[in-house]
Amino acid sequence: MRPNLPTLGGPPKRNPFGPVVAVSVILGAAAGGVWWWKQRMADVPMDVASQTVTALDAGTVAEAPVAAPVPADPVKAAGLERVSIRIEGPLETALVQASDATVGPALAQVVTRTLVWWVRVPGEILRGDTLDVLFQRRPNEEPLVYAVRFVSGKTGQTHRAYRFTPAGEPNSHYYLPGGDELELRMEKSPIDSYEQITSLLRDGRGHKGVDFRAPVGTTVRAPFAGVVKRKNWNFGSNGNCIELVESGGKGRRALFLHLSELPRSVQAGMRVSAGQVLAQSGNTGHSFAPHLHYQLMTGDDRVLDPFDQHKTYRAALVATQKGAFDAEVQRLDGLLGTPVAGK
Repeated sequence: MRPNLPTLGGPPKRNPFGPVVAVSVILGAAAGGVWWWKQRMADVPMDVASQTVTALDAGTVAEAPVAAPVPADPVKAAGLERVSIRIEGPLETALVQASDATVGPALAQVVTRTLVWWVRVPGEILRGDTLDVLFQRRPNEEPLVYAVRFVSGKTGQTHRAYRFTPAGEPNSHYYLPGGDELELRMEKSPIDSYEQITSLLRDGRGHKGVDFRAPVGTTVRAPFAGVVKRKNWNFGSNGNCIELVESGGKGRRALFLHLSELPRSVQAGMRVSAGQVLAQSGNTGHSFAPHLHYQLMTGDDRVLDPFDQHKTYRAALVATQKGAFDAEVQRLDGLLGTPVAGK
């Protein structure tokens, strides 16, 4: 039999005034809390206050933190775009897929102008090669490329080129990381100054000459001594043009197309010396932008590559320009980021 447990007495009698006092205390505290909250929110900016009230309405006791601003994309902040591709087919197709159809085809042409100084295009662009490009879109103009990084299976190297305008010079050029120009220059060049070579015989386009992008009015010179054979033939395509036949029995012929208006003094049979001014560059005939088309041929119409016929060299930045160039390389490398091959 379970023993009776000792008791400490019966349950205490309840005071009828206790609950009333407790409820009064709770209601008073709530009213005080509302008054305190209204006073505090009066000093808080409206946008922050609305966020806090929303958080409380959702059942949150503490104020909801304001979201930190998302950092801006540094490439977009610089007004540029970046494409990074692994090449598995035609270069143009890859660039269209990485950008869009409105800029991809033109971007492929501009990028090719850098790649041709490292490999033959398209034959030496291999599957698995990678390419990173920084560029800027321009309405009604081809995109402006600022930096190219190309990892080539053919050469086994990473090639880089950067657009830079040296202080005091009118034209921008593409430079290698050490400060040498990407493009080779010709001794006894037919043109005094230009921004970029936009077409070569080895760029895969089937073009028969070298195109130098240059403002209308840039001086054009004879690359060798010779005799003017003709001028302004096939004007619809060639525009103002000159054909010069080399003296001395070599028989090479030089064609200069898309010139500005020719002086009347330039006539068939006129003899000229090497380096003599022939005309000025222009944008006549079938031309989409100011440039000089320079073409070399044999007497029997075989096309010659001017870069094989002229002695060539690479220009380099002078010491006083290197600091600014190195800073620009550092900036562009930062925007290029990790190579696509390293992802």
